[in-house]
Amino acid sequence: MIRHRNYYAMVQKGDELEDRLTEPGDVMLLYLPLAHNYGRLLHLTSAYIGFTIAFLPDPLRSATELPRVRPQLFPSVPRVYEKIHTAVVAEFHDQTGAKKAVVDWALRVGFRVSKLRQAKQPIPAGLALQHRIADKLVYSRVKARLGGRLRVANAGGAPLSREIAEFFYAIDILILEGYGLSEITTAATVNRRNDFKFGTVGKPLPGVELAFAEDGEILIRSNTVFAGYYRDSEATKATLDDEGFVHTGDVGHLDEDGFLVITDRKKDIIVTAGGKNVAPQNLENELKAHRVISQVLVVGDRKPYIAALITVDPESTRGLNDTDLHEAVQGAVDSVNAERSRYEQIKRFTVLPREFTLEEDEMTPTLKLRRKVILDHFAREFAGLYD
Repeated sequence: MIRHRNYYAMVQKGDELEDRLTEPGDVMLLYLPLAHNYGRLLHLTSAYIGFTIAFLPDPLRSATELPRVRPQLFPSVPRVYEKIHTAVVAEFHDQTGAKKAVVDWALRVGFRVSKLRQAKQPIPAGLALQHRIADKLVYSRVKARLGGRLRVANAGGAPLSREIAEFFYAIDILILEGYGLSEITTAATVNRRNDFKFGTVGKPLPGVELAFAEDGEILIRSNTVFAGYYRDSEATKATLDDEGFVHTGDVGHLDEDGFLVITDRKKDIIVTAGGKNVAPQNLENELKAHRVISQVLVVGDRKPYIAALITVDPESTRGLNDTDLHEAVQGAVDSVNAERSRYEQIKRFTVLPREFTLEEDEMTPTLKLRRKVILDHFAREFAGLYD
């Protein structure tokens, strides 16, 4: 149950930011459902700030509509950025000769500039000139796919792979991650344009208090906290404590600079048969940063080892036979396993015949995976991982 005053306070928090993300006169492309908390917040914020919303009913049409609408604002979930990332990386990979050399040079320049910007260090004049040239030759083509005017790209609702965020920033597109949940009327923390750190979900919004339980669970208190669950006092008591803190069910910590780092959902953490705790989202995000990988569901709860159900990107794997496809996926899995302890490594995987879809109810309207539904639909493949 969310009060009118909760939403009003939530809208105000965004307006009170010193480095606020929205400005009067902006255009926003919005595909998030208005029944979803974030979509509703943006709808209300548009009236409060004074920007225009172009409503899009189908998130999978974003790639078509971004160049047509040319928004300054594009709030999204990671899945859409993952699809754009895969398409761009595949295009860069397919370049040959002089074009390939230019793309590789532009990426090297972009990563050098990105590193300096993140450290808030000055960019030497020569490197700045190279960056402008790289923008004209390479980055601008990708920006044009996003409309050419994009100032703020937001990500929320699920973790965005750090590798993907770093890649976009190297081509001069900044994606800002935030974090929140319905029980606190959407947002609690957000990265700012001039104060951000990839791999985190930013610093608390004005008036938001963060605390942590003994097991690392994130607790939140603010004037945006909900009134409780409708006609469910037991659930309310389990989530909202006597001090007014919402128990989020997410595990995390503040880093040395005050940015919130999310480790995983408590309910999603895998406990193997050997009693080892593994955060599946970390593995999933790193795998999805690879060109051939589209979607991943890491499994292994009460099982002897970690495994994965994987879907591949149809464009990046077009023309590959079964052997080459398996080798490409194995290479991605090996690279993710390389820096992990044995119990965290993906020991087996299977490539599924199709991607997870909204039509099969395998994803939420904000494109998060429904783990239980997927395991039901692919029960045979899941069982095969442990034969």
